[in-house]
Amino acid sequence: MIKIHTEKAPAAVGPYSQAVISNGMVYTSGQIAINPITNTIEAVTIEEQTEQVMHNLGAILETAGSSFEKAVKTTCFLADMNDFAAFNEIYGKYFTGLPARSCVAVKTLPKNVLVEVEVIAETNL
Repeated sequence: MIKIHTEKAPAAVGPYSQAVISNGMVYTSGQIAINPITNTIEAVTIEEQTEQVMHNLGAILETAGSSFEKAVKTTCFLADMNDFAAFNEIYGKYFTGLPARSCVAVKTLPKNVLVEVEVIAETNL
């Protein structure tokens, strides 16, 4: 198993890795809208938070020798399912390969963000 870390995404804030690679697959931890430069949540709207989440995931996938196009499964968590259409609009710009997906509403997310996404993807590492 290979542990993945990049400064271009938020550091893990607990006993976990940004991602791990095992048997040709990369498994990311859930990413929220933390700006890795300031280590704060600056995005307010669902659209802004989703863009930051995608930026964080893209940096992790790249470091892991993967990309959005190699994603096979995503799990998406929304604080409010009323945000689904706006979230889906941004999500669709990144996951053009149409991976399998689960999307659920949850009571609360870390740091009271609006969205969290995790990815399983193929990797070249």
